[in-house]
Amino acid sequence: MDQLVEENLKTVRRQMELACQAARRRIEDIRLLLATKTVPLEKLQMAIQAGETLFGENKAQELRDKFPLMQQYNQVEWHFIGHLQTNKVKDVVKYVTLIHSVDRLKLGQALHQQLVKENKTMDILVQINTSYEESKFGASPETAVELVEQLSLFETLNVKGLMTIGKLNATNDETRHCFRLLKSIQAQIREKKFPRVQMDILSMGMSGDFKVAIEEGATLIRVGTSVFGQRYLPDSYYWNENARRDD
Repeated sequence: MDQLVEENLKTVRRQMELACQAARRRIEDIRLLLATKTVPLEKLQMAIQAGETLFGENKAQELRDKFPLMQQYNQVEWHFIGHLQTNKVKDVVKYVTLIHSVDRLKLGQALHQQLVKENKTMDILVQINTSYEESKFGASPETAVELVEQLSLFETLNVKGLMTIGKLNATNDETRHCFRLLKSIQAQIREKKFPRVQMDILSMGMSGDFKVAIEEGATLIRVGTSVFGQRYLPDSYYWNENARRDD
């Protein structure tokens, strides 16, 4: 199994290089985040031994459980990539350097209030529902610029870019459209020059579509099953298709 994770990582890294060549991009400009949902500690250790340092969790409870077990690895950086309910904010901000899934003002307010208490700031991405699927979280493309402007008023939040999930079970062209839409929203927001808004990060692309995402400008891709193998639970569990919306 140790060898399998290492070999899978080599395959993913090679696919990243080929996608960069096709898009005439530099591999150094794209970060690989390993999505660790339900992945046991042994597999995470294998990935670290293979040189990986960036990990992302979808669930606050899993993040809480794994973080102390991984503290011995000083170089490891954690991101939160799943839907974040306001009552879980306190559990997340103490562990991560970037939250990918800020998708509504209410969440921004909750993050700000908690960060003020802790005298901290937090880097965030604004999640956009570029596929317009009702099952997904994320701000609508039409409200994205307004939401970023509202979030920029919180001095504890640094908006570093945008995140999206490509259309599930889609053709390459449909997925590409989602990623191009995110790129166009990034350009619109950059023109506004909001305070504490940089728009340097485009987090898009997962195991099934990260090559297309790289071709369309991703700077951070989130890969799990291509490295760690298939999960036991369906995607709806991780992307919270049936989760209670708290706003």
